[in-house]
Amino acid sequence: MRAPILALKDVRLADGPKMMFDGVDLGLEPRVRACLVGRNGAGKSTLLRILAGETQPDAGERVITPGTRISYVRQEPEITGPTLLDHATAGGAEAHRAAAALATFGLDPAKLAQGLSGGEARRAALARAFAEDPDVLLLDEPTNHLDILAIETLEAELAACRAAALIVSHDRAFLERVTRRSFWLEHRQVRRLDEGFAAFDAWAEKIEAQEAEEARRLDKALAREEHWLLRGVTARRARNEGRRRRLLAMRQDRAERLKGARGELSMGLASGGLSGQRVAEAKGITKAFGERVVLKGFSTRILRGDRIAVVGPNGAGKTTLVKILLGELAPDAGEVKLGTNLEVAYIDQARAAVSGEATLKDILAPGGDQVMVRGRPKHVAAYAKEFLFGENQLRQPVRSLSGGERNRLLLARALAQPANVLVLDEPTNDLDMDTLDLLEDLLADYDGTLILVSHDRDFVDRLATSTIGLDGTGRAVETPGGWQDFTSQNPGFFAPPTVGAPAPRAAPKAERPAQAAPSKLSYKDQRRLAELEALIDALPGRITALEGGLADPGLYQRDPAAFDRQSGALAAARAELAAAEEEWLALEERREALANDR
Repeated sequence: MRAPILALKDVRLADGPKMMFDGVDLGLEPRVRACLVGRNGAGKSTLLRILAGETQPDAGERVITPGTRISYVRQEPEITGPTLLDHATAGGAEAHRAAAALATFGLDPAKLAQGLSGGEARRAALARAFAEDPDVLLLDEPTNHLDILAIETLEAELAACRAAALIVSHDRAFLERVTRRSFWLEHRQVRRLDEGFAAFDAWAEKIEAQEAEEARRLDKALAREEHWLLRGVTARRARNEGRRRRLLAMRQDRAERLKGARGELSMGLASGGLSGQRVAEAKGITKAFGERVVLKGFSTRILRGDRIAVVGPNGAGKTTLVKILLGELAPDAGEVKLGTNLEVAYIDQARAAVSGEATLKDILAPGGDQVMVRGRPKHVAAYAKEFLFGENQLRQPVRSLSGGERNRLLLARALAQPANVLVLDEPTNDLDMDTLDLLEDLLADYDGTLILVSHDRDFVDRLATSTIGLDGTGRAVETPGGWQDFTSQNPGFFAPPTVGAPAPRAAPKAERPAQAAPSKLSYKDQRRLAELEALIDALPGRITALEGGLADPGLYQRDPAAFDRQSGALAAARAELAAAEEEWLALEERREALANDR
């Protein structure tokens, strides 16, 4: 193994009376791509600042190879300078590299650096980091405020970059695609796994099971309580497979209703018959702002219990579509019919700020000890615990919370509102993975209608019964299922280049007649496609069986070696399924593209 070019050795740091790091060791070798995983408030951003040389530890040392260049993209980047090009060159990058990096991320180098949206500021910060041609990239929540296409651009840039990278992110799909090592900040120390994030959950569960078994020998009740507070996800794993099956059944039901709805809408649907079931019904809606068309002739019907995801580039009109479907904005053409007795809770991107001097109890239960949770009283401590806050934190001032903890508090307050229609606009920004698992649990059990605007592909895949995609030119398409279902059934939907992206090169003129393009997959690819389909059908059963075996609480105590073997087999099966699905998707998209070109 190559020597690290940046490392921490036995680092310790205290924040007042609270010990944040107690003997942290971490090293990055050339070109390694790693993630840093931990709860909100565990100190991930602080650890990145120590690695960047911006914060000094109380003890231990930071070791860096002479001449190593570090580029650090903060969680809340500050864009300075008259123009984006000025900002991108401020760290020493050459002007032509900076301009090319800005164009790659869809930005005009001459654009003023003031008044940027959150997504534009994030892309400008990333462009500057890549333009500096660093040896080490430190990225703190780099996908926040990015749309899916920008996230895919970031993935491609990381794949082509020669730098080592350490990434803090809540975006599971992103981390699974780009990382090959995992660091876990837990209990004030860092554990290391020499595999990417795809293997993290099984590894973390194994460690938690070992620690829980040791703790149970001392105090069983205390071990269960701390296991929930400190991680809070293992107990929910056993329910995931059942929820996945239920989601697939709901998607199938949604697909059948979409087929019927499209046929009926094209003939003029009668207004009666859906009272109490209909949430919103749109027919031929069109919306434009000046010359810019965001919706053109789109129709859909949303019934009670549907979970609709809305995806697309930033500025494509996702929020506009949601507001039209809720009756908050009138379409230029077409019509929208709303159902009766709708109670809508809307959590938008710009979540309302809370006073820094107020306590958690003040925010959740002002003037008392009870929280009204969708019309029913609940003790504030019990409700706070559901959002991973301990009772000792109830009198903690909000100003002492991390950004992710503050967002978790805002979600807790908002989700207590009585609502049969819940609209979440980018709910995953700044949340750690434990909170995302908790939020997913809450939404999976929610019996109302969910409309989700998100760029988090994994979150959409886990929750959506159907996905509406907007491409920014007025086209809107709805497909049953999540993000992967949408992209596989609508290949090339988001293909048109975004503003500022370089134009595709013109193909050179042929000197002689070109050979006819193939009209179908090669025999080898067809065989491989069939093999992958059989594998994808078989692997879930194997995974379910392994998960069932590991769910036995006494397995580790009876046979630790068997527990290790099953844990390793489960991680391998999950990774094999993810790889098979990705390869199948690529071949299927190629097959459909060839068929469409005939």
